[in-house]
Amino acid sequence: MEMVSVDSANISEIGYDPDTNKLHVVFNNGALYHYSEVPQETYNELVDADSVGSYFHENVRFEYDYTRVE
Repeated sequence: MEMVSVDSANISEIGYDPDTNKLHVVFNNGALYHYSEVPQETYNELVDADSVGSYFHENVRFEYDYTRVE
């Protein structure tokens, strides 16, 4: 899976696995989170958002189950 660097105050990289519909988010502090059952369209919109952080907070953060990967 390819991780994409993004311009954000809180997020450094995002990636998406279409086989599992899992969104991978690496925050600037190094924390990695996996968000489950995220549609491809949501990932595409996140990548293309003018503000990745704002889009993430409004459309992903509290909308999908997640786990922190240690």
